[in-house]
Amino acid sequence: MIRTLLVDDQRLVRAGLRMLCENTADIEVVGEAENGHQATQLVARLVPDVVLMDLRMPGVDGITATSRILAAHPAVHVLVLTTFDDDEHLYPALAAGAQGFLGKDAPPEQLLDAIRRTAAGESPFSPSVLRRLIRAAVDAHRTPEAPAGLTDREREVLALVGDGLSNAEIAGRLHVAVSTVKTHVAALMTKTGATNRVRLAILAHRG
Repeated sequence: MIRTLLVDDQRLVRAGLRMLCENTADIEVVGEAENGHQATQLVARLVPDVVLMDLRMPGVDGITATSRILAAHPAVHVLVLTTFDDDEHLYPALAAGAQGFLGKDAPPEQLLDAIRRTAAGESPFSPSVLRRLIRAAVDAHRTPEAPAGLTDREREVLALVGDGLSNAEIAGRLHVAVSTVKTHVAALMTKTGATNRVRLAILAHRG
């Protein structure tokens, strides 16, 4: 069961998110917060697996809350869900340690999948956000090209990570076990020095 904390200053939004999560068999809403200060307190008490974090809230905003939460509880995963998916909010949220970033216009199925992927240690992003991150990194030449020592299978996995696919989707595409994909992703991170899937995706588009 994925223990999830909902953080949003709009009660109606929290109610909709709770209803969506409670209709699943594997996601449990363990608490709600209407601002970053409450979120920080609840994380300390509940230690959820995933925090679904809004960004613009009165008092302590979502970016500040994310930074405080992860400083105190680095094993907690923060997934941003926001109306504002512009660069002004995206990059500070990632710098604060957010693991994924979705717009509130994401389909319900995509949001539920993102919660599961976040809990599993992956980095889900809205397709438009991922494209923007990759384009910005490639344009700025902040990432070296993929090393030459990758196996053919690792290059296949890297390309699919670059397309934004989850481990389960890659496994289905390549007709292998999810555990095999995880092994390849771990090997890619070791060989490339990438610290997360976003960095791998950037490498995929530069290599």
